[in-house]
Amino acid sequence: MFEKTIEFIAPEEYTKNNQDLLPTPIKLNIPEWYKKLKHGVNEKTVKGCMPFLDTLVTGYLLKLPTDFYIEHNVVIDNHKATQIVAPCPFSNKLGKHINLNFEDSREYHETFQLKGSPLIDKNKNLPFHKILNPWTIKTPPGYSCLFVPPLNNKDDRFEILPGIVDTDIFETEINFPIVINGDKYPSLKTTLKVGTPYVQIIPFKRDTWKMKIKNRDEKKYNEIRFFQNSYVIDNYKRKYWYKKSWK
Repeated sequence: MFEKTIEFIAPEEYTKNNQDLLPTPIKLNIPEWYKKLKHGVNEKTVKGCMPFLDTLVTGYLLKLPTDFYIEHNVVIDNHKATQIVAPCPFSNKLGKHINLNFEDSREYHETFQLKGSPLIDKNKNLPFHKILNPWTIKTPPGYSCLFVPPLNNKDDRFEILPGIVDTDIFETEINFPIVINGDKYPSLKTTLKVGTPYVQIIPFKRDTWKMKIKNRDEKKYNEIRFFQNSYVIDNYKRKYWYKKSWK
């Protein structure tokens, strides 16, 4: 199987001076609670579930490029609003191409742009601000990227709006609208610390698909179910799972 290469491109001053903030394979960010889990014949846990593990190790990770201080659904100038502030050194860390001028309409989405979405209630009927990202992401021809909050490991205060970008032809930074978790934090004042994991990137090949509805072979199905329900521990891992490689 031929390896594919995904490129992360940013100003030289940023890539040289922020080694701890560079994108990485997300497998390097497996949560501590998962590492501490035990799994065996007498104690079956999610650590034995390969589909769950695959969500933690598939793709690449972006980290917040600076501290972001957020005041969400608080009274500002006599009305409810959201305010996101980054420290002044932000521009020095990321280079001249990045700014945090949230008065620019390109850096947030008004609620009418998502009219009818339950995300509006979750975000307390306030605009969806963006995290500005220094990285241009480049994939081989025919490959796109799915951008999601870190699967099964997202921050409980905020998450990005998932999206797909055709990164083989899109040649500038991708900025990420965020939703504040208003279900848990109706009003929030917090600092999102530099280096916080916030985007999982999953490259995939664009293919043309069609669907088909079929009747199953009951005999074959029952044979498969018999094996799956047998005493053999981790039979999915032994018989079906394919180990993926993300470098």
